[in-house]
Amino acid sequence: MSNWPKVTDQNPLGLDDPSLLIQKGLIDGKWVDTDSGKTFEVQDPASGKVIGTCPDQTVADTKAAIDAAYKAFSTYRTTSPAQRQAYLTELHRLYQASINDITRLIVWENGKSWNDAFAEATYAGSFFSWFAGEAIRTNGETIPCSVPGTRNITIKQPIGVVALLVPWNFPAAMIARKLGPALAVGCTSVVKVPSETPFTTLAIVELARRAGVPDGVINVITTDSNLQDVGKELCTNPLVHKVSFTGSTRVGKILAEQCTSTLKKMSLELGGNAPLIVFDDADLPTAVAGTIASKFRGSGQTCVCANRIYVQDGIYDKFAKALAEKVAQFKVGCGFDEGVTHGPLIHMRQADKVDEHVQDAVSKGAKILVGGKRGKGTEYIPTVLADVSDDCLITTEETFGPVAALFRFKTEEEVIAKANNTEVGLAGYFFSEDVDRVFRVSEALETGMVGANTGMISQAVIPFGGIKESGYGKEGGHQGTEEYMVTKLIAIGSRIKQ
Repeated sequence: MSNWPKVTDQNPLGLDDPSLLIQKGLIDGKWVDTDSGKTFEVQDPASGKVIGTCPDQTVADTKAAIDAAYKAFSTYRTTSPAQRQAYLTELHRLYQASINDITRLIVWENGKSWNDAFAEATYAGSFFSWFAGEAIRTNGETIPCSVPGTRNITIKQPIGVVALLVPWNFPAAMIARKLGPALAVGCTSVVKVPSETPFTTLAIVELARRAGVPDGVINVITTDSNLQDVGKELCTNPLVHKVSFTGSTRVGKILAEQCTSTLKKMSLELGGNAPLIVFDDADLPTAVAGTIASKFRGSGQTCVCANRIYVQDGIYDKFAKALAEKVAQFKVGCGFDEGVTHGPLIHMRQADKVDEHVQDAVSKGAKILVGGKRGKGTEYIPTVLADVSDDCLITTEETFGPVAALFRFKTEEEVIAKANNTEVGLAGYFFSEDVDRVFRVSEALETGMVGANTGMISQAVIPFGGIKESGYGKEGGHQGTEEYMVTKLIAIGSRIKQ
């Protein structure tokens, strides 16, 4: 059955609900353009064709969105947990009913294959369900006091207006992971969407409006040429009390510096350089499947994907052969086409970077087992490199593409040292059937998350986040809810008896 949408002049993306294609920003409940009338184009990575436009909004628009969010916060913060749960429950229902359209939008603007995009859409929906439950679990506590006649209690309150800066690589999942907890605890938000993939986020926000979320609670800024100025405004405006950003370490550091002017709370999910280790005692089919799941999801354009794959000598040749055989079966093309497993990369400079990493590795002795070349446009053929040396760019830089680089190692101590020899620490993976090693290596890896005998760690129920220069703060789980609240102490004294 073809996944190609039925495109018409009136319905250019072939959505079941054409009204979900929104090409405007949102301020105080109104879909708006910008005073200058300037727009930017959104392209289909598979064809390079323009699929729509959005207003190139400005700092003035951003200030208006912040003011709207601040005004809405005065009332939204007082809504009951049950009411906020109801909004999220209805949003989840509407989202599930529109999941095919969300999938189509992801394919159109991000380029993922249909199956990959549908998996992301499903994953994104789980956050609305999870945080609907979290809305009624914002519990305080009673703390015994050493002072006679005094009682200590704590309550949890929403932090205020939050700025949500989302990336292009997961246009549905990242907004769901940030917007879900904000809505659940009573925060209002200003969302800055990526210029590459604005339509998925805009559709989800429209579904939130249909779910009854009040005007001004969610505001959306779309911009391209004014990106840096808009980001600075969100980080320095005193009415914004928290910034949540997913993106590169370089940009994260800039935003963190800007946020110091008002000491905003931040959640930063930044770049990774994930090690994946295959020990001699690993189950080979499990290790191969787990490596593919980690490395090639989203054509390798994920912060948690394996970047350095270390394979122990005793299993190296078997693993390399088995992995290459599986990767050779992948089909690259437009995500709507029959049988396509992997779509193009998001833009040409990303394809250029991937090719640079491959050519650098080959020049230093690596062997191409499969792939190692470009396809049409921004496509890059899924690649397996063997005998990669430690002085390659791949060792120190995040490739963000479909390249599995295999490094040999001899001992556990050696590979732990190599795995930890990086300034970032988002995710790490390893495969072993030795239960002692499972605990030992999990504790030794300097990452915020570890996948042991699995390449898939992302779930709505877990605390997602890194350490070192991969950022701080958690998204998902009950920890993700805490990130959007403040804990207030109330010490209650009693009347002094005369």
